[in-house]
Amino acid sequence: MSPGAGPSRAGDVADPARPDDVTRREVVGLMGAGLMALGLPGCADSGPLITRRSEMDLGAVFDAHVKHEFVDKDVEATMLTMTPEPYVWNVPTMLGGMGAEGVRRFYTDHFVGKMPPDTKVVQVSRTVGVDRVVDELVLSFTHDRPVDFMLPGIAPTGRHVEVPHVVVMKFENGRIAHEHIYWDQASVLAQVGLLDPAKLPVTGGEQARKLLDGSLKSRG
Repeated sequence: MSPGAGPSRAGDVADPARPDDVTRREVVGLMGAGLMALGLPGCADSGPLITRRSEMDLGAVFDAHVKHEFVDKDVEATMLTMTPEPYVWNVPTMLGGMGAEGVRRFYTDHFVGKMPPDTKVVQVSRTVGVDRVVDELVLSFTHDRPVDFMLPGIAPTGRHVEVPHVVVMKFENGRIAHEHIYWDQASVLAQVGLLDPAKLPVTGGEQARKLLDGSLKSRG
């Protein structure tokens, strides 16, 4: 899509009159016992999306980065998608890393290869600009082990968590310069039993399910 245009959605078709339009195919890759939907070229269709070739390149780097994190579980391959001095910022918990060594340490000690085996990442939408890619995602997992970046200091509860995420990646010279990652921490805490949604204006996993299925009933 062009900068400023709305996000492409499954079911859109490329405009044959525009030779720089290509379709993006979604691949479902095995992630432990779970599945992850990634936008990778050349794989089985899950619905074509419109994009431009230059934007496709940034999206492909984004997808390769996430694949190295969740599927390959390879810190060094993940780092190769980034600039020499990147940073990663998980906004709700204020955790992440600054600079190459800080990011590498965060990935090694707290993130890459540390997620529960049933973790799934499902893409909802993507917006691409000149030097930025913004993905709307749903992350789900069973909290059967520490998840340091999201629930630091919280012992495993065995509860299922599913929560919408927004990931903003800034690019420099075709590589990721930084990541800003957002989610609703109150929803996560409600799902692991640390907040009572009956007493507070918060929602649990239903917010993710509503995002994925607009036919579900809203509150109120």
